[in-house]
Amino acid sequence: APSGSPSPDTETTSPAPAPSAEPLPSGPGQGNAELAIMIKPAETATATNFTLVCQNGAPAAESQHPNPAAACIAIKNNPSILNPVPAGKNQVCTQQAPAIQGGQQMIYGGPQTATVTGVVDGHQVQVSFSQKDGCEIAAWNAAKDVLGSSGGAS
Repeated sequence: APSGSPSPDTETTSPAPAPSAEPLPSGPGQGNAELAIMIKPAETATATNFTLVCQNGAPAAESQHPNPAAACIAIKNNPSILNPVPAGKNQVCTQQAPAIQGGQQMIYGGPQTATVTGVVDGHQVQVSFSQKDGCEIAAWNAAKDVLGSSGGAS
């Protein structure tokens, strides 16, 4: 090959575009998922890991999850819960500040974080959840069956 021209194998080394650019559709899905779920109760705490495998909205035997049936149904009913829309400038998120309301102390969601990676209905997902403000808590609560966690805010 003449010098200066790219060798035939240079094209294969460039990373492929991320398939997650296409958002998950809203509304019911196929209920097929293979997910790794990591929950950290606090920044320095030990993470808990779950596996969730769903076929047509039903958990497969290899799922290691506190409530795989509820998680698979949640994903089948609304796969886009694993694709929360990032908070935009137009979206107002309530800051959950400690406040006394009717004698009960309301606190922010908590230090928990969760990461979900895998495939839902053929779409790659990689999403993180936290409970630092109202929008994050809403996304966490929507996905709580999948996260296998009731979260900090009861």
